[in-house]
Amino acid sequence: MRAARRAQDSGSGPASEGWDPGANPGARGAFALFGEVLVTGVLVSLVGLLVVTLPVGLAAGVRHLRRFVAAEDASMRLFWEDVRRAALPGTGVGIGAVLLGLLLLLDIDLARSGFLPGGALVEVIGWVGLAALAVALLAAAGRWTPERGWLSALRQLPGLVRDDVAGAAYLLATAGFVVVLTWALTPLVVPALGCAALAVVAVPGRPRRAAR
Repeated sequence: MRAARRAQDSGSGPASEGWDPGANPGARGAFALFGEVLVTGVLVSLVGLLVVTLPVGLAAGVRHLRRFVAAEDASMRLFWEDVRRAALPGTGVGIGAVLLGLLLLLDIDLARSGFLPGGALVEVIGWVGLAALAVALLAAAGRWTPERGWLSALRQLPGLVRDDVAGAAYLLATAGFVVVLTWALTPLVVPALGCAALAVVAVPGRPRRAAR
């Protein structure tokens, strides 16, 4: 009976009448999910090696994990198809994000130098801008689809933050998690990016007070 239940839960065997697979049947196996997160981190890192292509890798990685936890087809072929479709406009988004990030870092550096009047306020604005940029990149990667494209994903960001402030805070914590792990040991950026993709999948689907 235990073997039959395991086969039923994994989808490898017959299901009893009235069985409900739940919201995320593909995530029932913790070890399998952990392995898929690591694989996704490797894939996102490979695609994002040029930095400006990181939004492309994140968008494809999020869609890959979303298919996996839903127990749908999560083959590598679909991941690379998403990369191909997201590549050209997504790289443009990455270039814009890199330029904006460098500008904000320059503002922070100038504010700390003491050459700017009101440097403390300028530094705070710079850090807030970097935080908003990180949240926007993660949220946009989560909303991108081949049908709607990047422009639609970016247009949805104000509404997403307004409707789910706590979710935006979770994404900010995710970005901080990636930065801290990368700062502590650079190779940890690979699993950190996989965890970031999983967070983008999980945050919108978490139990919320309004839903309850």
